[in-house]
Amino acid sequence: MTRRDARAIERSAVVEARRTQRTAAAVERRGARAATRSWGARRAFGAVAGGVAALGILAASIAPVVTSQVAEASQDPRASTYAVAADEAQLFAASAEGGTIAALSAVTYEAELRTPEPEPEPAAVPDEDGGDSSEGSAPAPYQPPAPYTGGGSPAEWMSAAGIAESDWGYVDYIVTRESGWNPNATNPSSGACGLVQMYPCNKAGVNSRDPVANLAWANSYAIGRYGSWAGAHAFWTANHWW
Repeated sequence: MTRRDARAIERSAVVEARRTQRTAAAVERRGARAATRSWGARRAFGAVAGGVAALGILAASIAPVVTSQVAEASQDPRASTYAVAADEAQLFAASAEGGTIAALSAVTYEAELRTPEPEPEPAAVPDEDGGDSSEGSAPAPYQPPAPYTGGGSPAEWMSAAGIAESDWGYVDYIVTRESGWNPNATNPSSGACGLVQMYPCNKAGVNSRDPVANLAWANSYAIGRYGSWAGAHAFWTANHWW
C-alpha cells in the first residue's frame, strides 16, 4: 500500500467519524426537543385540570346560597324576608311605673289647627282740639277761601297793602293781565286765585281772595324775588308770567 492510499483511507475514516458525530448530535437534539414538548403538554394539562376542579368547588359552594335566595324570591311576598321583618317591626313604649315594655299595634296622632286671632288696631288718640290723630287718617279736604264781597278800588287796596304809589303803574300792569282786578278770579287749571293769581291759593295763610292781603303778599314777593316792582314788571313783559 502506498503512502497516498494510506492517506486516502485516513481521510475517509475522519469524514465518517465526523458524520457519525453529527448524526448522534442531531438525534440527541431531537430527543431533547421531544422531551420538552412532552413536559409542556403535561404542565398545560395539569393547569387545565386544576382550573376545572377549582371551578367545580366554587360552584358547589355557591349553589346552596343561590338556591335559597331563588326559593325565597319565589315565595309569597307576604312571607318574604322583607315582609317578615316588616311584620315583626313594632313600636315600643316604656311604662313609667313598672319599667315594662309594651308593643303598640297602632299609633294615631291628632293635631289641632288654630286660626291666629287678628291683632287689635290701636285706638285713635284725640288731639288737644278734639280731632283724631290716628295714623292713616285722611287729611281734611282743601277748602277754597270764601269769595270776596267787600268793596273798594285798586288804589285803596294798593295803599292799604303798603305798596308805594310810585310802583302802582307796575302793579296795575301785572294785575290787569293776571286777574283783571277781580279779587275772586281763579285759574281753572292750576287753581291760582286772587288779584295776582297766588299759587297755591292758600299760600299767604290768609284769605287770598281778600285784595289787600293778596297785594300785601305780592308786594313782598316782587321785592324779594325781583328786587322791585320794576324788576317784576320787566320779567313779566319778557315771559308773560311772574
